[in-house]
Amino acid sequence: MMRAVIYLLPLTFIFFTIADGKRILPLLQPQPLESFKVNATQNVGSCTYTVSIRTSCSSTTYTRDQISLAFGDAYGNQVYAPRLDDPYSRTFESCSTDTFQITGPCTYQICYLYLYRSGYDGWKPESVTVYGYYTKAATFNYNVFIPNGVWYGFDFCYRRGSASA
Repeated sequence: MMRAVIYLLPLTFIFFTIADGKRILPLLQPQPLESFKVNATQNVGSCTYTVSIRTSCSSTTYTRDQISLAFGDAYGNQVYAPRLDDPYSRTFESCSTDTFQITGPCTYQICYLYLYRSGYDGWKPESVTVYGYYTKAATFNYNVFIPNGVWYGFDFCYRRGSASA
């Protein structure tokens, strides 16, 4: 009898750990944010970021959609990049990685990132990684089709008061 309890105890632990993980995982999926506003403080500081966007192999072959990006920190510092797309240069083809140099206000650690897609083709990014001089690289894993006409992404920030980097 004692031997059965010894074997069942680890199995019970594993079961509840997996069950808890299933409740947490949906929170790690990108979410739409209807009320997202692009911050007007685009001229505060001047930092350069490298943004690497990997398009999923299960995305459309190419997209003519307009793709924009916004990311920032918990202090209200935000970098906005309108119209990253360029169908003539084969941007955002499936199974490809596109890299952009974006200049904007300096931030502390990047904790949110949203993408905006406008068009009819559809697009499925696999991941977006932002590299900044003053911040650690931040990767946001999408692997879902971005809905049309809404900011869509992640916000892992614990909001603090405004400050400049």
